[in-house]
Amino acid sequence: MENPSKFNRENFYKDVYEVVKLIPRGRVTNYGAIAKYLGTAKSSRMVGYALNQSFHIDIPAHRVVNRNGLLTGKHHFPEEKPMQTSLEAEGIRVENDQVVDFKKLFWDPSVELSL
Repeated sequence: MENPSKFNRENFYKDVYEVVKLIPRGRVTNYGAIAKYLGTAKSSRMVGYALNQSFHIDIPAHRVVNRNGLLTGKHHFPEEKPMQTSLEAEGIRVENDQVVDFKKLFWDPSVELSL
């Protein structure tokens, strides 16, 4: 991946996908953490837009939730593979559309990935 501190519109979606591919199984992150890691802290909504377009490629988009651990992107997932089902298959408990133990399961790319 290119230097995450340099914002490049042409590569932004690709960069988002590369970060999402690195989220470990059984962990979650949020849109803002990805945006911050990419050097575009105020573009968490753009991260969401990128993920909404990601279903044609193989990335674990189900591991990205909102800043409170809510499954706000769940309506973008295909009916045959719902977001909650994918998370639960990895051992992540979800109650009322929220990740249980979100803080414990949170994966921060700015901390976890060395630059």
